[in-house]
Amino acid sequence: MIRLEDIGSMEREALLDAWLEVFRTPAPKGLSQSMMRRFLAFEVQVQAKQGLSRQSQRALAKPTDKQAKHAATKLKPGGRLVREWNGVTHIVDVTEKGFAWQGRDWRSLSAIAKEITGAHWSGPRFFGLTKVAS
Repeated sequence: MIRLEDIGSMEREALLDAWLEVFRTPAPKGLSQSMMRRFLAFEVQVQAKQGLSRQSQRALAKPTDKQAKHAATKLKPGGRLVREWNGVTHIVDVTEKGFAWQGRDWRSLSAIAKEITGAHWSGPRFFGLTKVAS
């Protein structure tokens, strides 16, 4: 049984043995001693409490901003995006293979946004599919 108070003074070899005991798998190659100590300390505490608190489980179950943004960009063929830029209205159609704009097929909205603006943009953000982080 690994004791929390012993983790801070363990040498690398002892940390590797502890990792194997706690996680039942070898430690990832190249993982620093500092990170091993952190992971081990966390896991030892979780095991002592017989699992994560309900609050922690709920927090881990919530989608991250990245997951939420990704979900917002799942567009169905037949959809249409409209964006005005410098007085010009741009209409992008969602197709089976990607997008259609100005008679050409495009694989990404970001490429279209770059073509329209001349600068690198997140395509979904340019077309208003994601929220700006506050």
